[in-house]
Amino acid sequence: MDADRIVALISAAGIELTDRRRSAKGDGWSLSFSNGATVEVGDDGSARIAGKGARAVARLLDLPHAPHGT
Repeated sequence: MDADRIVALISAAGIELTDRRRSAKGDGWSLSFSNGATVEVGDDGSARIAGKGARAVARLLDLPHAPHGT
């Protein structure tokens, strides 16, 4: 999955993108959304979801989310 597709799917559900920047290592994107979720998207297509709104975003993308406390 790529960053543009992730942004489109989440935005279509009414959750606004608040920040998009390249990762510190330059190997992907860090996407932040208005519900508190953060999605780390690797250039290799990997994705990891964390943050307050992670569960809702994970459902939209049909991906697992990080458990609380990680």
